[in-house]
Amino acid sequence: MGRIAAIGTGMAVRGFGLAGALVLPAEDAHEVRAAWAALPSDVELVILTPAAAQAVGPATDRLVAVLP
Repeated sequence: MGRIAAIGTGMAVRGFGLAGALVLPAEDAHEVRAAWAALPSDVELVILTPAAAQAVGPATDRLVAVLP
């Protein structure tokens, strides 16, 4: 079973760490893309803030959930 990660502004994603998710705070598009590129291979689901989803774009190789 793979892990879950959350990428986005620190305030928006830090709570996911309490549930065991890998939290990767990213404050701008450059940091989001760097966090995405650095995701460990065992991460299967990535939770993104809307701004992070826009920075990542549609080409993904993992299951993605975008926060409202």
